[in-house]
Amino acid sequence: MSDSTLLLIITIAVVAAAVAVVAVAGFRLSRSHRELGTDAERATFRALHSAAAAGAQLRNGLEPAGALKASRQLRALLNCAAFAMTDGSGLLAWDGSGAAAKQPDSGVVMGLAAQALGNGRTQVAVLDSALRESLGLPEEDSDLKAAVICPLNVDSRVVGTVIILSKQPSAGLVRATNEVAGWVSAQLELAELSASRTLLAEAEVRALRAQISPHFIYNSLNAIASFINTDPQRARDLVVEFADFTRYSFRRHGDFTTLAEELRCIDRYLLLESARFGDRLRISLQIAPEVLSTVIPFLSLQPLVENAVRHGLEAKEGPGLVQLCARDLGAYTEVTIEDDGVGMDPGELRAVLAGLHDGTHVGLRNVDARLRQVYGDDHGLAFDTAEGRGMLITMTVPKNQPGHDA
Repeated sequence: MSDSTLLLIITIAVVAAAVAVVAVAGFRLSRSHRELGTDAERATFRALHSAAAAGAQLRNGLEPAGALKASRQLRALLNCAAFAMTDGSGLLAWDGSGAAAKQPDSGVVMGLAAQALGNGRTQVAVLDSALRESLGLPEEDSDLKAAVICPLNVDSRVVGTVIILSKQPSAGLVRATNEVAGWVSAQLELAELSASRTLLAEAEVRALRAQISPHFIYNSLNAIASFINTDPQRARDLVVEFADFTRYSFRRHGDFTTLAEELRCIDRYLLLESARFGDRLRISLQIAPEVLSTVIPFLSLQPLVENAVRHGLEAKEGPGLVQLCARDLGAYTEVTIEDDGVGMDPGELRAVLAGLHDGTHVGLRNVDARLRQVYGDDHGLAFDTAEGRGMLITMTVPKNQPGHDA
């Protein structure tokens, strides 16, 4: 084969390979373009992405750091020169570009927001030379012609405003800004609801502590006093157990604890109750070691054990047995508290859990409500009881609980 023929073959091969590479690249680009969808679909994706990113920043309500990050996303969504967010008393966030990049004085912005804060209606303000100067906009750059101010409403209360600066204050832009303000208002309502649920949970824990205080403390101190003369060492030991129990029960930090910590609290509680009941109270514990690290809501087991002793056995003649078992169910931990006491009418129990009976079995209602709030309705307490047949309470919680720190 001649050199010229060989060279021709190599040239053809190189050209063919180059064409193949270009064809593959073109196919991939074409496929990628098709996967992104139409221009309208891509715009929808960008809008949803901006809204989701902004929503994550508003989970704690109207606070400066979150408001600023949300404003950056929402300004891009509306494609306006500047986006501001205020509460009822001051400027929280300002995000702008070009002539509107510099944050103006809070008092000037609140002057713009005053009318919308007062009457709860959207306002459009013309940016004349005086207002532009107040906002710190250079006179030579007069493209920005209007501000749209929309109220933020939570439960019919005006809590702040959204303000944008724009070159063209069209009706469409006003409507779009109103929609964004409505969406921000919805996020703030969710944040307020979440805060309310947290406060409710704290109030429920306080209710449990209030229940523990008068009944248990009075009986424990009486039991300790009865041993002061007959068995001083036991009285001293019981005082230490009482101090440890109350220190745990009235601690002020943490909504969650571990099963091991709660069991230590229950052990102290039962020691103190045993001093009062004597041989009448029998206790059986069956705890699988692998579930001791399971995270559970603070004071969620102790009230169930107290219910077994106080309402199950105290009214029963003769000895009574309280059995506490914790076992591994794979992804879940199951805890059962069973007593052979006087039991309860199932209809009355349903009324208690519905909150129709005040002052009785508050611990059962409280724990059941908190478990449903934290884990969902599928994880409320399960009961098996009847009059004269004792009570079995079952609590099942997931082992994996992201965000719940003991």
